[in-house]
Amino acid sequence: MTPQRIFLIGISGGGKSTSGRILAERLGWEFADLDEEIERATGRRVEEIFASDGEEAFRRLELEALERVVGREPIVVATGGGTVTIPEARALMGQGFVVWLSVEPEEAARRLAADPATAARPLLQGNPRERLEALLNARRPFYEAADAAISVDDLPPEMVAGEILNLWSEWRHNPLPQAERGYGAEHDKRRAGLGEPAAIVRTPGATYPVYVADGCFDALGEACRDAGLRGRAFVVTDTAVAPLFGARAESALAAVGFESERLAIPAGEEHKNLHTVEQVYDWLIDHRVERSDFVVCLGGGVVTDLAGFAAATCLRGIDFVHVPTSLLAMADAAIGGKTGVDHPRGKNMIGAFAQPRAVVIDPQVLRSLPERHLRNGWAELIKHGLILDEPLLRDIENAAVEGPPLMSAELIARSVAIKADVVSDDEREAGRRTLLNYGHTVGHAIEAVTGYSAYLHGEAIAIGMRVAGTISAELGMLSADELARQQALLRRFGLPESAPGLDADAIIEATLLDKKVRGGSVRWVLLEGIGNAVVREGVPAEVVRRAVAEATRG
Repeated sequence: MTPQRIFLIGISGGGKSTSGRILAERLGWEFADLDEEIERATGRRVEEIFASDGEEAFRRLELEALERVVGREPIVVATGGGTVTIPEARALMGQGFVVWLSVEPEEAARRLAADPATAARPLLQGNPRERLEALLNARRPFYEAADAAISVDDLPPEMVAGEILNLWSEWRHNPLPQAERGYGAEHDKRRAGLGEPAAIVRTPGATYPVYVADGCFDALGEACRDAGLRGRAFVVTDTAVAPLFGARAESALAAVGFESERLAIPAGEEHKNLHTVEQVYDWLIDHRVERSDFVVCLGGGVVTDLAGFAAATCLRGIDFVHVPTSLLAMADAAIGGKTGVDHPRGKNMIGAFAQPRAVVIDPQVLRSLPERHLRNGWAELIKHGLILDEPLLRDIENAAVEGPPLMSAELIARSVAIKADVVSDDEREAGRRTLLNYGHTVGHAIEAVTGYSAYLHGEAIAIGMRVAGTISAELGMLSADELARQQALLRRFGLPESAPGLDADAIIEATLLDKKVRGGSVRWVLLEGIGNAVVREGVPAEVVRRAVAEATRG
């Protein structure tokens, strides 16, 4: 007999509760709203639970509420927007008919703004439309796995209920076999695995795999197990990433038997400092961390660098795994073992070389990023093509003919392989690895001069690449056409070419704190043609000044 349970899923603002009540009334079934169930059981508001206990505790309450209502067949259940991120919840919903009420973030934000009761929703603070878009993109694979979907942007709740009723009538007469459905106990077992590594980093101190595959996030536990890790997992993330992927990471770890704890540090480059590292130390020590335990660095470049540094120095070094969630971190920070934090006078001035045990890169998580951050990340892939791989640069150009691509597992994997090869050849930047700093001398200086707040890292590096390219051209190493090609591609990805209004002298002064300085002289990474980077000392000061001045004029 077909189960008489209908589960409505989707982001806030899709009308799950309103349409669900109408549907239940038409069917003569019971109706349950999971948020209301939680509030009745606890005597507390949802936002209060989030504020005092955190998301992890709320998800446990959500699962308990779902377990209770599933037994009250026949029933229509309006789930929370994040219920789908809980593996056990997806298994329970596989015992019924799952319908995704799809709504565009802009429309959802408009609806929520019109309802005072939704003003305090915990995951929508700040810019609701942007937060809804990030949540939708992060959860989209789970929403798309539903048995049916309805676009509800232009439909009143009564019509939505009627559409669901029609879909239910068709489905109950001819349901899909469980093996073909996206929900149920078997679904997560069929999700994409790690596959073969995109690259292997081999250094004197460590050898480790870098996995790049759509959907491999959910095989995080397997990656840790295969790396020989056996202790507890301490997941360090930030306040922006935790609501999107924190619970999912813990579920992936639990799937293979790892116990885990989670800490969310404040998001933002301005928090990449020793004060935040001390907070991580305190948390680890409070939980009695042991040398057999390991850290999972879940986030963008700040988390990757900072959490890796904390792991490398706590108890004189414990293991860590990188799970980058930004394109910039995937292409750069997660690979190579550079860990560290900023100092007021320079970026990444305090740190250590320490290699991770594994890197897990799932390009699908990039769906959660704002467009500016995606463009920011492409600066590193473009840089890799410029310095060492002209064919990669050509393929990036071709991929962007109709507009910048949001993500590409293939191009990310090729970029990762380039960096892995360089790092394997030169772990501690004594030679070839220095080439990876193309654009970074001026880029880091711009970040320091602006207090790490005006430009994203990739944006500053893009301006730095213009300066380095201009110097290369003036020294006769790079043709005018090649420089124009570089700048055209940076523009195509919406990356800045200049930093108008900044003090050129202050930028030049800040370059003297660059880690490549020797004897007070900057060693510049320049191009002798596309795909052929070199290191040059003794670049005339007036050449540098002209290039920096040009980039600060606009």
